[in-house]
Amino acid sequence: MSGEKIIFPKGRQIVLGVSGGIAAYKACDLLRRLQDAGFLVRVIPTQASLNFVGRATWEALSGQPALSTVWENPAEVSHLAAADSADLIVIAPATADTIAKLAQGRADDLLTTTVLASDAPVLIVPAMHPNMWLNSATVQNVETLRSRGFSVLDPEVGRLSGRDFGVGRFPESSKIVSQVLNLAKTELLLEGKRVLVTAGGTREEIDPVRFIGNKSSGRQGLAIAYEALRSGAEVTVIAGHTDPFELDGVRVIKVNTALEMMSAVENEFSSSDALVMAAAVADARPVSSSSTKLKKADFDSIDLITNPDILSKVSQSKRSNQVVVGFAAETAEDLIKAGGEKLISKNADLLYVNDVSGGAIFGQDQTSGTLIGIGVDSIEFNGVSKHEVAKSIVFHMAKKFEKING
Repeated sequence: MSGEKIIFPKGRQIVLGVSGGIAAYKACDLLRRLQDAGFLVRVIPTQASLNFVGRATWEALSGQPALSTVWENPAEVSHLAAADSADLIVIAPATADTIAKLAQGRADDLLTTTVLASDAPVLIVPAMHPNMWLNSATVQNVETLRSRGFSVLDPEVGRLSGRDFGVGRFPESSKIVSQVLNLAKTELLLEGKRVLVTAGGTREEIDPVRFIGNKSSGRQGLAIAYEALRSGAEVTVIAGHTDPFELDGVRVIKVNTALEMMSAVENEFSSSDALVMAAAVADARPVSSSSTKLKKADFDSIDLITNPDILSKVSQSKRSNQVVVGFAAETAEDLIKAGGEKLISKNADLLYVNDVSGGAIFGQDQTSGTLIGIGVDSIEFNGVSKHEVAKSIVFHMAKKFEKING
């Protein structure tokens, strides 16, 4: 994984599910209106809906593949890829059949599988014949979905297909977009906040070709930057050496050494609302760096000096309205005790203690550890995505700001 580019999509993302009703053609306009509102939209049409609007239309309008089954791109594991990237899932139109599948928890196509695999909010926009909408089975299915936290936008009354008239008409795009914006707004936990994140490892030069460093890929710090951005924050990343990445919408400051990182953090901290110190800073550096390549025999006499503890130093000037999050890599048996000591000594509000036993975590997409904090019950993570940890950190940062703001 370490050689692959980490791509963080631009903007808040929506999965637009389109099921097989005549109103599917109206979803084309909805897609455009969602794009106008600043969303990146990926369409997942059901097989039945392709009888009304073809795949080529969805791909041309969205600029992305429009898959409908899990077998079209099995290497990507399409339902998990879509589920992980979705900030919101909108199913419009939602037929009685699709609503029934969701209520039963079925997963027999890419759309229903994606919904089951995602923890993103889901907005259902039904459109169907009045008799189908008012049928007791549909009524009960809609109640079931609402009880599970799904948002359901009631259909409008008006002209339907053929000569039919009544409740079941697909709402106007503007009404759906307004509902989407309301749902998306509730997820902007860090709206208006300026978040500073450090990521990656530092390198302390010995000579022009050698350095003291570590195995950090920067993936955890970059995941936090991404989740903070998705939560409405203005994000600055101070990046040491990381895996290659693209992170649109984020200001990036590149550094090489621990001293360069400390200088950058000191320059940015006072204007930030939060600092997340996720970088793996080298503990020591050579007293002096040679301008020419050293001979092997010279390695017996390289003197080292301890690098400054950036988090401890900077957090001493923390204001009461700032939130500081630290990271600690531990192999100790009692992670919470070791982390708790560092939480206090570093004057942090939250601390994620990585369990790096056996060289785990570095360069991987998964992580194991414990999130602890002042006034926060410890949260254990075991082999989860680094984005899951990032989401938890963002959530608890937002809770800290709520307490600060009274």
